[in-house]
Amino acid sequence: MKRLAFLVLVFGLAGVAPPAASQAPPAPGLDAPQGRFTQKTVLVGEPLDYELRYEHAPDLEVVFPDSLAPFAPFEYASKTFYPTRTRRGRSLDRVVYHLRTFRLDSVQTLALPVVVLQGLDTVSVAPPPSRVRLRRTAPSRPAGAEGLPALRENLALVPVEPLFNYPYWLAGAAGGLLLVAGSAALFRRRLRRRYQAYKLRKNHGYFLAQFARHVERFELSRSATNVERAVALWKNYLAGLENSGLASFTTREIVAYFENDSDVRQALTATDRVIYGNLQTEEAEEVDRAFQRLRGFAERRYASVTR
Repeated sequence: MKRLAFLVLVFGLAGVAPPAASQAPPAPGLDAPQGRFTQKTVLVGEPLDYELRYEHAPDLEVVFPDSLAPFAPFEYASKTFYPTRTRRGRSLDRVVYHLRTFRLDSVQTLALPVVVLQGLDTVSVAPPPSRVRLRRTAPSRPAGAEGLPALRENLALVPVEPLFNYPYWLAGAAGGLLLVAGSAALFRRRLRRRYQAYKLRKNHGYFLAQFARHVERFELSRSATNVERAVALWKNYLAGLENSGLASFTTREIVAYFENDSDVRQALTATDRVIYGNLQTEEAEEVDRAFQRLRGFAERRYASVTR
């Protein structure tokens, strides 16, 4: 089949039909090819195979039709060719063409010729026409019927399952993200200030609750340890509020930092006497006043920061 395949490629890939060939009856010594459909009936658009066989002398050059051949009323889809088989001095070439039809004729025929090369001349040899019947799926109209058949009306709604609209949801999500990002960029300062105010308010409430607890414990036990813890809590709170290192300052440094505020000076002087000296009974009321001064000063500083 090497010879046949090469010749088919020559005429098929070149985009031209084989050389003009006469449609006369076969020359002496040339047999007619055999063509047949592999099935007797076909539906519109259904794949259909047409087998073309040609038995000839081994020394003949034979060209089978390619995709440009006239397949009407059928449409060409593809083909399958088989190697040449030579037995007892006869060669057999065979090609199966895969076709489709969209015509509505009841009987459709096809006869594909093969071309035999004889020197500088070519001879076209055609098989007998092969027929296939069109299998109809719609009922045929009775003889003598006039006009179009009556149509049956059906207005009942058919439930349709809703589908998730991914493009619109993705576009909406992207738009929402852009809106959030734009709002964050536009109101970033305001949002940051509100968040900082929320943190300061929360820390201030925690400080007041813990400071009141230390004061209550001191009133119950009159212990210098509770006074020291209350002062340490006060320093740490003001260090965070002022964003400074007040927690590690001495009493003198704290008084100087707050510009010799009288409440700070008097309160820390009283608490230092309790922490570093001996607690006297008559000094208990002074310590209570020191706690009030420290709490009042912390509230004033909070108010000035959040103003």
